[in-house]
Amino acid sequence: MQPRINNPAAVIPEAFPAIQAFQAVIAKGDLPAKTLSLVHHRTSQINGCAVCLYGGERLAKKAGESDERLATVAAWRDAPFFSDAERAALALAECVTRLSDRADPVPDDVWNEAARHYSETQLTALLLHIALTNVYNRLNVATRQVAGVWKP
Repeated sequence: MQPRINNPAAVIPEAFPAIQAFQAVIAKGDLPAKTLSLVHHRTSQINGCAVCLYGGERLAKKAGESDERLATVAAWRDAPFFSDAERAALALAECVTRLSDRADPVPDDVWNEAARHYSETQLTALLLHIALTNVYNRLNVATRQVAGVWKP
């Protein structure tokens, strides 16, 4: 497999620092690193982004994430490894990633459950993280970036 073009974040020199700044803002949201990793992983699964799945798994493991949780995040509703707060974050990530799948893209029950577990600042950081993961996924999938080339 060959990428269609170089990684878009590297082609325009100002892009990567802007993405890094966006990540720094998300880090100020006081969300657990494991929650962010799970959300990144699930969003990347939905979007079929091999680059983000590969790199995200490596980063998650460095942060102490378990193989059991990473292996079952696609079936988080049925796996016993996730807290109620993590389940709320994963449900929100699925809705925000799949906006066109339903008439009410982010139903009140999903939003309210997330709001029950996270502060407004944390919810904002969670939404920004979901959005940024979707940006990464779309750039990598559209340009057919190759998994394993980038090794965090």
